[in-house]
Amino acid sequence: MSDPTYTPPKIWSFDAANGGKFANINRPTAGARFEKALPRGEHALQLHSMATPNGVKVTVMLEELLEAGYSGAQYDAYPINIGDGDQFGSGFVEINPNSKIPALIDTSNSPETRIFESGSILLYLAEKFDAFIPKDLAGRTECMNWLFWQMGSAPFLGGGFGHFYAYAPEKYQYPIDRYAMEVKRQLDVLDKQLAKNKFIAGDQYTIADMAIWPWYGSLVRNVVYEAAEFLQTHEYTHLVRWANDIAERPAVKRGVMVNRTWGEPEQQVLERHSAADFSGKG
Repeated sequence: MSDPTYTPPKIWSFDAANGGKFANINRPTAGARFEKALPRGEHALQLHSMATPNGVKVTVMLEELLEAGYSGAQYDAYPINIGDGDQFGSGFVEINPNSKIPALIDTSNSPETRIFESGSILLYLAEKFDAFIPKDLAGRTECMNWLFWQMGSAPFLGGGFGHFYAYAPEKYQYPIDRYAMEVKRQLDVLDKQLAKNKFIAGDQYTIADMAIWPWYGSLVRNVVYEAAEFLQTHEYTHLVRWANDIAERPAVKRGVMVNRTWGEPEQQVLERHSAADFSGKG
């Protein structure tokens, strides 16, 4: 049990038994923990990921590119089960030394290009295919504003609110109240922006939408943390409208299934190698 009168020691030490959903894999060190090569498919783009919000950003982007006719965006996607610690295998650490999903390899370059961090992958793909990013300076800058807003804001939602509300071994009012307040402020930021715009960065669907929707769209639609009632997300009507509109896009419906290891079988595409992998799904 945690001590409510806890006073931090002068020097912190690692306690492997501190509880929580990911206590069995969390360590204060980086690097590979075991040898394991990654599989390799036939396409130039090789994705190693899981259908968490960060992973969904990239599979949605790839499926949107294919939906828009960019045949060069064909990809192979292999699951990385973060609960089992797959992200600490030597092959994965080679492409992401931070051991976080998603990670992508572009084999069409010489030498091959590794891309890690979801925002970096979205920007890389947008620039590679010249798609889903405005071409004018003002529009591109606004898109980047919101892309980086998501990078800076989502840790308060996931690692902050989500952890203490849904995953922590014990419930404490202070951290839940602290992060609930911040998440509701963020929801209000998005709601006010979407009151004036069809999409996050304006009238154009961009990588900003693809970055923000898996986190905040999932939250208001009660897909993550089952906290929609607690946070009264229905009050953010413009955000709810946008979240539901994005959810109906065919590429998004496919993207959320890729590397999904939970839920009903018809909602899972454990590995993705071609459009045929979606047959009978959805």
